[in-house]
Amino acid sequence: MSESEDKAKGAANKTVGAAKDKIGEATDNKDLQEEGKAQKLKGHGQNLKGEAKGALDD
Repeated sequence: MSESEDKAKGAANKTVGAAKDKIGEATDNKDLQEEGKAQKLKGHGQNLKGEAKGALDD
């Protein structure tokens, strides 16, 4: 996977995760809230992976 693909997937996971977190918070659904937090963390990791690939290509 390329740098831009990792960053795009990371951004998507962070966005969806944030939405799940907020919906879970609003509906008092702790499971959905935790799922959202985990997905945001996964997205952050994917973004870092993309950044590392970019740094190695420089």
